[in-house]
Amino acid sequence: MSTTKKTAVVTGAAGFLGSHLTDRLLAEGFRVVGMDNLITGNVRNIEHLAGNPDFDFIKHDVTKFIYLPGKVDLIFHFASPASPIDYLQIPIQTLKVSSLGTHNALGLAKEKGATFLIASTSECYGDPLEHPQKETYWGNVNPIGPRGCYDEAKRFAEAMTMAYHRAHGVDTKIVRIFNTYGPRMRLEDGRVVPAFIGQALEGRPLSVFGDGSQTRSFCYVSDLIDGIFKLSQSNYHEPVNIGNPAEMTILQFAEAILRITGVQQPIEHKPLPQDDPKVRQPDITLAKKLLGWEPKVSFEEGITKTVAYFRDFLRIKP
Repeated sequence: MSTTKKTAVVTGAAGFLGSHLTDRLLAEGFRVVGMDNLITGNVRNIEHLAGNPDFDFIKHDVTKFIYLPGKVDLIFHFASPASPIDYLQIPIQTLKVSSLGTHNALGLAKEKGATFLIASTSECYGDPLEHPQKETYWGNVNPIGPRGCYDEAKRFAEAMTMAYHRAHGVDTKIVRIFNTYGPRMRLEDGRVVPAFIGQALEGRPLSVFGDGSQTRSFCYVSDLIDGIFKLSQSNYHEPVNIGNPAEMTILQFAEAILRITGVQQPIEHKPLPQDDPKVRQPDITLAKKLLGWEPKVSFEEGITKTVAYFRDFLRIKP
């Protein structure tokens, strides 16, 4: 393994976003150490890296002390359950990975003199009273609701990250990630993109919660990772929204999935979950100004690629 290259650590490396980030870092010439306890990650997402001399994988729970020999230049803390199904089923692990896990990852960054970037979330804004959401908005979060274990864990992680920056001088970055989709998402993770695509391809009704008027803004994964990598190379320390501001209702999204998959399935309406955000749209003015970043992949192109991935995953021929 090369020792002249910069070394990046990615926690949650076998997850949806962590695996794509690992690919990008390797393409940029980094040596990458990936960590994952595989609670929600899957080695299938990184099996294409087997034998790559610049990639090491360590099965490790980051809520336990992290020890790594040698130099580390960048740490990306992406370990976390990230779907409603996950954080309803494993709420305590969700809280621990963004509290104890963030503390351990920041401790490693402090020890190594490394830059630290944490994957935060638009869920910090909760069910927002500001629309679209700017980084200056403090949010509208129910701390004791069923989503609180995720929302408040990420808000705590941001506070911990800023504390390490202010108290210890650690070079920290915070990305607030909005709805992202693409290959390697888990089919049954409860998020709307794999849920609708899976239902359509398997010939099941599409489950729309409420009347479907709630909105989301969908960003293709390659765009998101590009923004995150650019943020990691910046000198900015406060939160930055990365997402696609193209907003649509969930009902519009369901209709688009039916059109792109070419199936004719009914839409079933189900009760809206507690504290489900009614709107979600990033204000990306800061990312444009600071990073020269904005999304490039159209919804049609991104969804078509994602549908193709799930067709292959389900072994369904076009």
